[in-house]
Amino acid sequence: MTVTAPPAQVAPDAPVNRTTDLPPSQRAQSKQEARRRRLPLLPALVFVIAATQLPFLVTIVVSFMDWRALRPNERGFTGFDNYVQVFSNPSIRGAVWTTILLTFTVVAVSLVLGMLIALLLDRNFFGRGAVRTMMIAPFLVVPVAAALVWKHGILNPSYGLLNGSLTWVWGLFGSDSPPQVAWLQDFPLLSIELALIWQWTPFMMLILLAGLQSKPGDVVEAARVDGANTLQIFRYLTFPHLRRYIELGGLLGCIYIVQAFDAIFIMTAGALGTANLPYTIYATFFQKQDYGLASAQGVVVVIGTIIIATFALRVVSSLFDEENAR
Repeated sequence: MTVTAPPAQVAPDAPVNRTTDLPPSQRAQSKQEARRRRLPLLPALVFVIAATQLPFLVTIVVSFMDWRALRPNERGFTGFDNYVQVFSNPSIRGAVWTTILLTFTVVAVSLVLGMLIALLLDRNFFGRGAVRTMMIAPFLVVPVAAALVWKHGILNPSYGLLNGSLTWVWGLFGSDSPPQVAWLQDFPLLSIELALIWQWTPFMMLILLAGLQSKPGDVVEAARVDGANTLQIFRYLTFPHLRRYIELGGLLGCIYIVQAFDAIFIMTAGALGTANLPYTIYATFFQKQDYGLASAQGVVVVIGTIIIATFALRVVSSLFDEENAR
């Protein structure tokens, strides 16, 4: 009596490696075909490495050097002295704190305003397309132009729109004209935050509006049939659905706003405690001409941005995984 062994059971989710199942000649031909397909991408890869990675490697090397344009004959390696100065210099620590405060405030307020506007634009009303286009417009303005508009057109103490509006409101109540506030001198960081919030709120609104439009409508209708009011639907259905989109908007906003330079350079030139890390790097490199210290500051900023970008990529991948699982 012959006993036949049962066929090997293969797990349904086990990956099948078809390349190793081929004969050696076909396997080599398959690898050659794969290399042939990747060959047209080689020039683009070489360009990306030459344009991004090589300058960054040079920046890392320079960050370990004492290299100042005013003392060209004293150039040499100093080890981690530049990095120690980055974390010990009071002015640089102040720039780090300003960067954190500016980024957190702009991202938080932009997310809240973006969510409110997205909830309004998610409703059906006449002219919704035109309103959406107008709400996106601030994000499409060139950052330098936006900073100039806020500096001269809105926050100017003599003829700015903000002081003019306050004077008009005071006049409605029959009061004397309010004092003309010098916003950029009295509230410099707040002025920059207002300009950045105005520019980045449409970006948050777009992300959250996309999340709202992907929300399943049948679940909301079922909740309304069960007697849930608008606040309960937002708390238990809409807000949990938007959690991933809120995280994505917050992380991408942090990546971009931590690098804000245009508004600070145009509106205050880094004065009055508004210098963040990008502006401090600019001042160290072009004004003090301390190339080693500026390179160390740049490396620290890049490392911080990479950490934030890693979380952002994880959120994006989880979003795609959720969409594929549906």
